[in-house]
Order: sequence, then structure tokens, then C-alpha cells
Amino acid sequence: MKSMFDKAAVWTAVLVLMAALVAYLAAPVAAQNRGATRPKVDRPDGPVWQVIRKNCIQCHGIDDYAFFALDKTGWQSLLDTKHKSPLAEGAPVLLDQDRNILLDWLVTKFGPTSTPFPRSYVPPEITEFFSDPEATLVLNRSCVSCHGLDKIMNSRYSADEWRVLAVQMKARGANISNEDLERLVEWLGRVKGTNANQ
Repeated sequence: MKSMFDKAAVWTAVLVLMAALVAYLAAPVAAQNRGATRPKVDRPDGPVWQVIRKNCIQCHGIDDYAFFALDKTGWQSLLDTKHKSPLAEGAPVLLDQDRNILLDWLVTKFGPTSTPFPRSYVPPEITEFFSDPEATLVLNRSCVSCHGLDKIMNSRYSADEWRVLAVQMKARGANISNEDLERLVEWLGRVKGTNANQ
């Protein structure tokens, strides 16, 4: 009987150690996913906000809309699909008037000519950082073809806000690798951040 108890204790200890090892090895992946970037969508005012507040934000944030670029039919289909899925059980039924207000705003803000925010961006870890001349070189190469350097240099955002802007610009065609994007975000946060001295 004592031998059986010892074996059970050993197996329990082995299983606990294996679980701890798996958790330890999975930690870097979890840490990377915490850094995943989500779009930032400015809250609308007036009737659109009333419709969203009444029908949408109990289940999801308004930033979810930025992952799409659809025409009115596409948005209608997405709303119908999402609100009829098993996960949406108990979701409010959109009245026709509310649906039309929401659809008009979605098509205006996230229509087929907009660029959807990429779903798969996970910031890579960087160990080398830009100097001022290196950052200026990347800005000139990747950014100034669409807007002036003055616009960037006169702006102040947190590193997370710079990342959202940079990922949106990359999705629109800015020529920049993910590593350089993260180095640029770090530099912008340090030099043109909300707490920067310059």
C-alpha cells in the first residue's frame, strides 16, 4: 500500500513539473500576443452613437469595425450573420431605422475604398534601436511620399498610438518591415511621445 502511495506522489509531482514547464515555455508567446495592436476608432456622435450604444457595445468594441472595408450589402450581410450566430444569442434586434443609421455610418467610415486594419500584426521584439539619423532615414523612405515630415515631427502620441498609426500606414502601402516599424515606434515614443522632452 505504501509503495502505491509513493508512486502516485511521484506521478503527481512529475505532472506538476510538466505543467509548470509547459506554462514557462508558453509565456513568451503569451507576452507577444499581449502586444498585439488593435485599431483606434473615434467614437461617433449623435444618432449613430445612440444606435451603437443601444445595440452593439454590450458584445464588442467599435474598434472591431476597422477590420473591415465593405460596401452596404457587405455590411448588411455581416450584421445579419453576426447577429444570427449562436454566440450572439440574446443580442438586440436592430430596428430598421437603427440599422439604416448604422449602415450609413459604417459605409462612410469603413467602406470599400477604406483600408481595413490588419488582423495579424504582432509586434516583433527588438533589441537594436534607431538613432535620430536612422529614424529620419526611415521616415523619409517610408512616410514622406504621402505626407510631410513636419506633420510627424509636430505630433505627440504614446508609443501605442504611434504603433496603431504606423500599422495603418503599412497596411496602406508604406514600405517598411515589421522590425523597422517597431524600431520607429520605439524612437517616436521616446522622441515624439507624450512625455518626450524635445
